[in-house]
Amino acid sequence: MRLPLIKHLVAFAEANDEDFLIETAETLEDLTESPSLKDEELDTVGELISNIYGAIEVYKEVKQGTPKKEALNGFMSRVTGAIDK
Repeated sequence: MRLPLIKHLVAFAEANDEDFLIETAETLEDLTESPSLKDEELDTVGELISNIYGAIEVYKEVKQGTPKKEALNGFMSRVTGAIDK
């Protein structure tokens, strides 16, 4: 996951609507079912999906009143902690 990309997507959700992110993630998930995708393309789509869902999670925290920087850092700490286990 890339923090700058998640931050950009959170700003997009703030300016537009989180439904755009949800629908995009769902579209990309459906695309992963295509048998014509190569492994490296599938990896790229998977990374995009991960970043989008990360942004949705951060956006929800921001909507609940958590400062954006704190929500971003908290999310990345949880992700990093989960990877280290």
